[in-house]
Amino acid sequence: MSETGAPGATTILIVDDMPENLEVLDGLLRAAGYRVKAANNGRSALRLAQDADAPSLILLDVMMPGMDGYAVLDALRADPATRDIPVIFVTALAGAGDEEAGLARGAVDYIAKPLKPLVVLARVRTQLQAKLARDVLRDQNTWLEQEVARRMTENDRIQAVSIRALAELAETRDQETGAHILRTQIYVRVLAEQLATHPRFAPTLTPAYINLLARSAPLHDIGKVGIPDHILHKRGKLDPDEWTVMKTHALLGAQAIERAERESTGSGGDEQVGFLSLAKEIARWHHEHWDGSGYPDALAGDAIPVSARLMALADVFDALSTCRVYKASFPADQVKREIIAGRGVHFDPDVVDAFITRYDNFIDIAQRHADSR
Repeated sequence: MSETGAPGATTILIVDDMPENLEVLDGLLRAAGYRVKAANNGRSALRLAQDADAPSLILLDVMMPGMDGYAVLDALRADPATRDIPVIFVTALAGAGDEEAGLARGAVDYIAKPLKPLVVLARVRTQLQAKLARDVLRDQNTWLEQEVARRMTENDRIQAVSIRALAELAETRDQETGAHILRTQIYVRVLAEQLATHPRFAPTLTPAYINLLARSAPLHDIGKVGIPDHILHKRGKLDPDEWTVMKTHALLGAQAIERAERESTGSGGDEQVGFLSLAKEIARWHHEHWDGSGYPDALAGDAIPVSARLMALADVFDALSTCRVYKASFPADQVKREIIAGRGVHFDPDVVDAFITRYDNFIDIAQRHADSR
């Protein structure tokens, strides 16, 4: 083995078992300004190809004792570290079938002996230019992929922070809810994951949908920002007029999100922002009842979006389990009975069944994220 040529120049690996052939190629390539590495057998060639200073091109003899050129090429292509190094076969086998066999195995070109210096240099230059173009394109694609990933991560973080900030704003108006938005967010995810394989829900509750659902859930009561303090903070039962005003929070929240959705997609745009679309569903319809007795639109059964059906149960469970200005918390067993009593009336029966299956998880979440008072 030998290594010659100008420091910093493009490196070419030449492989031949005949010293005189190596000498000819070495002199020709060095004279053209290339840095040359030389190997007289296949094993040595593979070691040199795997060096930190890997060659940009390999000129490889086919007929060598022990490990021939075809075997060397196969080994190069099998190794991720060397598979992209272009290989030109240099050989006395000049038949059409030999050339086709070499190209079929992954060689980029085929030079027949005896060597013609101008032909060798032209082929070498062509393949090095092609490799440079491929490397530039690969680097650009890698950079673009990294930049897209970075921006998606940044947008994702901004989205999460924005949702949390809006939810916290609503919570400042309704101070009795404490960690309500966090608990309901987790309850909704638990229900969705439990129902993800259910035939009625599987087409909707994909992993991507569940992530958007959990992200959107904190905005379910954003409309309470528009409810007057004397109603929102009233201790005791609301009178009919006050209750009418309180119920408007569902529509107020949906309308606010819809305005944000329109502004984010541009006037007249049909494209929707996924999490805003789900947030709007949840805000508007999480007080609808399975039997059609809820508000604001008296939807019933499957007409109620899945997102709102899950939030309906999560919201009621949390409201019953915690203290509010108008009520004390209920014991866990009583809360469970109330939810079961609402099966097929207030709640989708299958959602209640999922709740029963994951009841222990609900209790654990309620305890781990209890309000600090």
